[in-house]
Amino acid sequence: MKKLFFRVFERLLLAHQQRIYTQFRQKYDIDKDFRFNGKDILMYGEGTIVTGADSYVGEYSTWQAAKGYKIVIGQGCMISHNVRCYTQSAIPDYDFSIKPIPEKYGDVIIGDYVWIGANAFINPGIRIGNNSVIGANSVVTKDVAENAIVGGVPARLIRYKQYK
Repeated sequence: MKKLFFRVFERLLLAHQQRIYTQFRQKYDIDKDFRFNGKDILMYGEGTIVTGADSYVGEYSTWQAAKGYKIVIGQGCMISHNVRCYTQSAIPDYDFSIKPIPEKYGDVIIGDYVWIGANAFINPGIRIGNNSVIGANSVVTKDVAENAIVGGVPARLIRYKQYK
């Protein structure tokens, strides 16, 4: 009886997640071939979110698009779990005891065939070039060139891809 209860509960949760993802597809420009891989993925804000075909985002990821700003994900992107992507954030080099706290804004543009590792944070105003890799646990504070492999806090160039 206990197993049956948990199976029914799990199916109800899955159905609830699918309804939420359907709402995201209605609100934002989510390609029909874009995949939500897992649970508790959050997209919010009055801005624009556009995804390319054959891309996916992993569970527990959060994308925030402030009004007037956009997040654009290219085609064939692999975005792991718990990846944060924001178009708005507080300016860190500021005295937070003085109100109001100034904020920075900027579009986030992720090129085609980009791989973003788990637990990465993408700051506002970042452009990530085609075919790049963002290492797990990285904080991206500067633009990333095409074919670059970056990682760390803050993310720094490790090397460029050397494929043939």
